[in-house]
Amino acid sequence: MASVFQINISNGGVPKRAIPQAWVSFNGIEGDAHKDLRHHGGEDRAVCLYSLERILALQAEGHPIYPGSVGENLTIHDLDWDSLQEGMILCFQGGVKIMLTRPTTPCKTIAASFKDEAITRILHQEHPGWSRWYARVLQEGELQIGETCTIGP
Repeated sequence: MASVFQINISNGGVPKRAIPQAWVSFNGIEGDAHKDLRHHGGEDRAVCLYSLERILALQAEGHPIYPGSVGENLTIHDLDWDSLQEGMILCFQGGVKIMLTRPTTPCKTIAASFKDEAITRILHQEHPGWSRWYARVLQEGELQIGETCTIGP
């Protein structure tokens, strides 16, 4: 079953640092900030998610990526990343619900997480299934590391 491996926030920029729990509001993770509000944040980009398995696979390719280094708020473990689609709803054990809105587009701020600064390695158009995802918050609440996550209505 899928679960929350890590919750990440920053004062703006990357890497984001791990915290044990967080309040998830319609505006995103409490305590998280963005330097570029034109490209980050807002209702349809309130939360950014990435897969622990994708991070580990990228490390095996030689990339210096680690949880939080590419700006994701939630690092998720054991979710079938290849099956994700816009409109899917993720329901967390504590009651938080989010809806996937679109794959993210990598920007130069995460270049240090990739050998040769190859950020397009997680560009959806070039490598489907390897992108981070943006999500809209449907149900606010407290979220903790280790909470299970299911795809639901």
